[in-house]
Amino acid sequence: MYEKLELVIDAKATLGEGPCWDANANTLYWTDIVEQKVHMYHPLSDTSQFIQVGQYVSAVVPRQSGGLVLAMHRGFYFYDFRNKQLTPIADPEQDKPGNRFNDGKCDVKGRFWAGTMNLEEQPGLGAFYCLSPDKSVTKMLDSVSVSNGIAWSSNNKTMYYIDTPTRAVTAFDFDLDSGSLARPRQIICIPEGEGLPDGMTIDEEGMLWIAHWDGAKVSRWNPETGECLEEVPVPASKVTSCAFGGSRMDELYITTARKGLSEAELREQPHAGGLFCIKTSVKGTAGHSFSG
Repeated sequence: MYEKLELVIDAKATLGEGPCWDANANTLYWTDIVEQKVHMYHPLSDTSQFIQVGQYVSAVVPRQSGGLVLAMHRGFYFYDFRNKQLTPIADPEQDKPGNRFNDGKCDVKGRFWAGTMNLEEQPGLGAFYCLSPDKSVTKMLDSVSVSNGIAWSSNNKTMYYIDTPTRAVTAFDFDLDSGSLARPRQIICIPEGEGLPDGMTIDEEGMLWIAHWDGAKVSRWNPETGECLEEVPVPASKVTSCAFGGSRMDELYITTARKGLSEAELREQPHAGGLFCIKTSVKGTAGHSFSG
């Protein structure tokens, strides 16, 4: 099913995360949380650049009116390419300086969903939020430990969500108009010894692709049956997230990390922290921009 996995950028990111494909700009955005960078990869020219943003940054999405929306240590921000300025939108956890935002993604209505986690990874101190186009923020879930992967079914009636320490993907009934969540149920469980579920995306066949932190792979799952269909080995143990991109949406971009690896492990994984890509025979679904 696959061509060869390629190392796109030997970025040596401390904590690569949040890949997001912008079809209008033919650009893949992704972040290095710890190094406070937003990376931009342009596959047509095979060039890359980054923005230094001055605080932990974990998720990035394009904004329909131009620029980017970022989920950071201290809340949501706009980034303007023209003046290279960050503008704060909202910080729903001003009272929790020991928390930061983690993974995030927009739904088809242009709402930006992102969750938080404690910097020391103490359990249950995070939450899951929705930033609406009118800039209001609503807490959708509480008592989250490490908020991570998000995806929606093609009919937008189901949201899939990962709180990493649960080792599971939880499905919610999703109301597209209101953005409400209901009837949570665990549909996929990552077996012991295969790492922890991190970032996630979905393909046009409705199958979920899950990055395995400490598992050195991305796996493809059927959310209806809970069956693992295929695996893509990655030459880095800490695989953080994945997203489809490219002109045909058949290129799976994979982010990785070096955080927590010993010197011996880094010698064994010289490309840990790199951005990888593999062509697949199935296409991914398009990402969405923030509409506010």
